Amino acid sequence: MTTGIDVRTGPTRGLVQVSLKNLGKLNAMSRSMWRALRQAFVSLRDDAAVRCIVVRGDGAEFCAGGDISEYPGFRFDEAGLRDFHENDVWGALQAMLDCDVPMVACIEGHCMGAGMEIASCCDIRLAAANARFGAPIGRLGFPMAPREAALVAQQAGLLTAREMLLGAAVLDAPTMLSRGFLNHVFVPAEMDQHVEALAARICSLAPQAARMNKATMRHLTAHPVAAVMPELLPTPYSYADSPEHREGVSAFLDKRPPEF
Repeated sequence: MTTGIDVRTGPTRGLVQVSLKNLGKLNAMSRSMWRALRQAFVSLRDDAAVRCIVVRGDGAEFCAGGDISEYPGFRFDEAGLRDFHENDVWGALQAMLDCDVPMVACIEGHCMGAGMEIASCCDIRLAAANARFGAPIGRLGFPMAPREAALVAQQAGLLTAREMLLGAAVLDAPTMLSRGFLNHVFVPAEMDQHVEALAARICSLAPQAARMNKATMRHLTAHPVAAVMPELLPTPYSYADSPEHREGVSAFLDKRPPEF
């Protein structure tokens, strides 16, 4: 496969790795890749065996944006352009946002435009020191679609989003770390070991609790804190008699590692 979305399991139980792949184009997203990304996350969302998803690019690049070679085929027609952004692109991003499985972004090299949008859907973002971030589409003569811009602004911050979209700024990993978009920055040679260690730790924790935490945090982004009342969240205490809840508490009291 030279272009597509590669979904693989392992090496840790419960871990799935989703790789963006567009050989020779720095993993730029084609229309078919957007559609495949949506299908992948719709499937993963309902798989109870999945405990952590690592999103990465194939090779030493994350994603350089959209596959511009396809643009003349639909961008100059309003209906085609709307269909691309509202169905292909947002369909994939919404599927990621709706997925209650913890997601880790492993970012190396280019993280531009579409790459920023995909990374913005992840819960934890780790980057190599050589990563570069931006959305310099002003050079291409078009804006970022409204919902996509809102997503990036929410996760990267309004000032950073404005700098990227209005000034075509490309920012390095330490800058994005200081602005709160990244959790950690590592030297490229150490990226894999840190990503694997974090993914293994997530996979060792209670999956039911992780999914419920993600549902709560998703609600928080849509409502003020004062509005997050128990009655607004579906069955927030239904885990009371669950095996995971009992095992976690019992293991602590027994001074042993839990087995989820």
